[in-house]
Amino acid sequence: MNNSSFNTEENIRAEEKRLYEEYKKKLADLKKINKEKEAVGQVFTKGLLPIYVLYILSEGASNGNDISHKIGEKTNGLWVPSTGGIYPILKKFEKEGLIIGEWDDPKKKFQKIYSLTPLGLEEFEKRKDLLKPKIQEALKVFNTIYSHLY
Repeated sequence: MNNSSFNTEENIRAEEKRLYEEYKKKLADLKKINKEKEAVGQVFTKGLLPIYVLYILSEGASNGNDISHKIGEKTNGLWVPSTGGIYPILKKFEKEGLIIGEWDDPKKKFQKIYSLTPLGLEEFEKRKDLLKPKIQEALKVFNTIYSHLY
């Protein structure tokens, strides 16, 4: 093997290594961006959605689809959670005794209508009190960041 072909192979390996490292870095950056997007989304889905579902049910019985629509209406379309995020919360609340789900037609089992139980109303009030300072703090942070950026 002569010296020039050795240098070429060495250059190719070096370039492959450089490209691979660049690829790994870009992939890590993309994963980080996706995690940040998920974290922002989780503020709503994990923190606010459960209490807002309780709030909607405190206004009257409803099914999962209607809960999603009511949240959309109340937020002027800025937040319309998917029913895929609402139904697991409803199931969890039902297991915990916070809500009762009854079939609109027990024979057809087409649609379950959920109602808040007295325990659910108590839990809603407790969560409201617990979350109030957290939400106020988050609003201050958002407003501060917004004022700095814009």
